[in-house]
Amino acid sequence: MKFIESPAELYAHAIAFEREAAERYGEFAERMHDEGREALAEVFAMLATAEAEHLETLLARTDGIALPAIDAERYKWLDAGAPETPARELIFRLMTPRHALAIALHAEQRAQAFFEHVFWTASDPALRVLAREMAEEERDHVSLVSALLGDTAEQTLDTTLIFAK
Repeated sequence: MKFIESPAELYAHAIAFEREAAERYGEFAERMHDEGREALAEVFAMLATAEAEHLETLLARTDGIALPAIDAERYKWLDAGAPETPARELIFRLMTPRHALAIALHAEQRAQAFFEHVFWTASDPALRVLAREMAEEERDHVSLVSALLGDTAEQTLDTTLIFAK
């Protein structure tokens, strides 16, 4: 993993994480709503709003600051193709609530690990403080999504419909 050397670089990565999270949570909310899973749709919508607010905060903090270009593709939760691609459509057709939560949990854990890595490897005290703040925010997201995942039952095939006469 590359060392982050400046607050501007850390902000560039954080913006990429938050932008992807806001978009995916919004997409997951829409999917769960389409399936009639309103409670989970509301949770994903709330997370999408929270991530969008974090994104806006980061963009406001960095207004007028030259941010380095980074490869935002590495923060994608799903494939990097367009939302209309057949493979992506198949993922959404087969995705259960637990799958969506597992994808979200993995992404939140990756973000947390990234910011913790910066905290432990940065020599600049201000950068360490910023990284710790971001890691704590992600830790809260990990806890929330992990709890939701634990409370969400795995879907099973209803064999009574298959074998009914």
